Amino acid sequence: MSFIRPEVLEFIARWRGIIGASALTLCGVWLGLRGGWLMVSLGLIIGLAGLGLGWLGLQRLRFSRSATGPGMVEVIEGQVGWYGPGVGGYVSLSELTELGLVTVAGLRVWRLVQSDGQLLLIPIDAKGSDQLFDALTALPGIEARRLLGALSLPADSPFLWRRARPLSLT
Repeated sequence: MSFIRPEVLEFIARWRGIIGASALTLCGVWLGLRGGWLMVSLGLIIGLAGLGLGWLGLQRLRFSRSATGPGMVEVIEGQVGWYGPGVGGYVSLSELTELGLVTVAGLRVWRLVQSDGQLLLIPIDAKGSDQLFDALTALPGIEARRLLGALSLPADSPFLWRRARPLSLT
């Protein structure tokens, strides 16, 4: 039996990055106010790390959606998987060639295309879709603000990112 209401636990889980970063920043400020050049320097470093983590937590918060969509997302060792009702699949991030955000049957989905042509559509509000932020921002040449911007627009963005093709000498 839990003494904390489920809504409060959900709120804390959703905002945990911001809460932790705020605590780290406050620790840095507290240390900096203790006096002496060592404590001020240490407090400044810890405070700046807290601010950086807070910025990252804010971006993750903007990316995540309520888990009301169909299926479940899983990101394991460079592979993105989606288990949906009756369908699903995996794509490898190293083999990914295109990324987009489209609407299919009234549902906004991430469109991931692998080099062999395999296509995986993942609803933006599937359970665990917040894991996609780290996986997608690790792609070479993509910016987090581009992903966040596409999520905030109502229009489709079929080509948010494409892998640069290596030059062929043949």
